[in-house]
Amino acid sequence: MDTPFIKMHGCGNDFVVFDARERPVVLDAARCMVVADRRRGVGCDQVIVLEPCDGADVFMRIRNPDGSEAGACGNATRCVASLLGAESGRRELSIRTISGTLPARIGEDGLISVGMGAPRLEWQQVPLDAPADTLHLALAEGPVADPAACSMGNPHATFFVRDVAGLPLESLGPKLEHAPVFPDRANIGFAEILAPDRIRLRVWERGAGLTLACGSGACAAVVNAARRGLTGRRISVQVDGGVLEIDWRESGQVVMTGPAAEVFRGSIALDGMAA
Repeated sequence: MDTPFIKMHGCGNDFVVFDARERPVVLDAARCMVVADRRRGVGCDQVIVLEPCDGADVFMRIRNPDGSEAGACGNATRCVASLLGAESGRRELSIRTISGTLPARIGEDGLISVGMGAPRLEWQQVPLDAPADTLHLALAEGPVADPAACSMGNPHATFFVRDVAGLPLESLGPKLEHAPVFPDRANIGFAEILAPDRIRLRVWERGAGLTLACGSGACAAVVNAARRGLTGRRISVQVDGGVLEIDWRESGQVVMTGPAAEVFRGSIALDGMAA
């Protein structure tokens, strides 16, 4: 029997969403790889599975195109909040992930805000392979060096550069993602400071590659930029697919606001599927 799905995106960061709240959906790593394949499957940056959850509106499981599981995805959280809001008519929602529960709010303007939690700034929280100053990592590759690191539910490193458009991210990204300093690999951000309240950002995502937007990466970039005194704490982050508004509040919580869109609905035969 074919399994229904919903194709969605947030600022071009795209997802295939399966609903397993009432009927189980079997998605092992091999099936995820095929679903995410843009030639042989539906095509997406992450595969999302909605599961029943006590204490929250839904449990959101996030799988990368290589089959690995991600801890957080801000853009996917907004998309799921959009679906749940349309179902229930509610504007306040809670979405649980393996990294914690994220509150979401649908604004009158249709934009969706997600509380991404507080950044984790200690070396073992990122995690790194050994004690180090997360504000200045001794890591360099080609034209980039000296990133700052933090965790926003996933490990992130942000390099601050003069011209992000001129960087060979397709070659830099894989090397830095797998750098020995990151035992769990890392999402690698390349941030160009445009103004005290504006950043241009591109992100090589762990397990997914270069994407049009990375919500947790945008949060990490703002946290790391503010920690270094390069910007304030409320920033418009320009990504390839649009703009995300990030607010690192004095309470320590990071709130991300942006759009979510449904593209189409369909079904796919998962039985017998192999990578």
